[in-house]
Amino acid sequence: MVVPILFVVALVMIYLATSLKVVRQGYHYTIEHFGRFTTVARPGLNFYPAFFYRVGRKVNMMEQVLDIPGQEIITKDNAMVAVDGVVFFQVLDAAKAAYEVSDLYLAIMQLTTTNLRTVMGSMDLDETLSKRDEINARLLIVVDQATEAWGVKITRVEVKDIRPPADIVNAMGRQMKAEREKRAVILEAEGARASEILKAEGQKQSQILEAEGRREAAFRDAEARERAAEAEAKATQMVSEAIAGGNTQAINYFIAQKYVDAVSQFATSPNAKTILFPVEATQLIGTLGGIGELAREAFGRDSPVAPPPPPRRRGSAEGPQQ
Repeated sequence: MVVPILFVVALVMIYLATSLKVVRQGYHYTIEHFGRFTTVARPGLNFYPAFFYRVGRKVNMMEQVLDIPGQEIITKDNAMVAVDGVVFFQVLDAAKAAYEVSDLYLAIMQLTTTNLRTVMGSMDLDETLSKRDEINARLLIVVDQATEAWGVKITRVEVKDIRPPADIVNAMGRQMKAEREKRAVILEAEGARASEILKAEGQKQSQILEAEGRREAAFRDAEARERAAEAEAKATQMVSEAIAGGNTQAINYFIAQKYVDAVSQFATSPNAKTILFPVEATQLIGTLGGIGELAREAFGRDSPVAPPPPPRRRGSAEGPQQ
């Protein structure tokens, strides 16, 4: 009796052990009852009677990475480029991912490849090289909408590499070199233009300052001439008043002063070597005598001022010669 009991106990233990399902973290198991899906076993210890229930699919619920193999794509301007990419996705519904599509990974890869050809085929080569963000965004929207029925969320789609043909790469290099040379020429021309503008501005300011200096000098000269004219007018007025007052010596002083100034100008002239006085010596003596009378009246001296000695004559009609 003991052996049958132990055998039954062993069978019960084996049955219970096979009925217990341990699900790892990050996975969901689909449970089938006689081949029909019933529920999803979540991480932890789960009990499902053996022979009646079994595990259908073990679905990875973590975010996964799927490489898109390299492929050749013809762009809108008939350029052949080789492209590869990568897709990040996460399963949100284990039942849909297990039973709505036969091979989830192959389906996502084929769907991404097809839409990659569609998106890049509608763009020029320059756009495919410069607008990767736009390509990634368009692929993400299209692939995510298509995989929503499979219980999958596409988180990111990235184009890893775009490889144009060698001849196109060489042409692009020459184009870049020509563009840089063009920019250098433009910058050099702009620098020369700025230099000429600054030089012209400097000349303009210099001419303005020079004109202002000439204007200031002319103003000062005019002011000096005005003051000299005022002084001359005042002196003439004083002489006139002296003449009007009966002092005839004032006119002699005035004439003598002009006479001496004229003679001094003749003497300082660089071209004058010989000076002929067209006046009589006695007139000059009389004029100088008048100057002496004025000086005596001005300084209040009683003694007469001795007249200067008469100049020597050379002939009867000619004046003194220097």
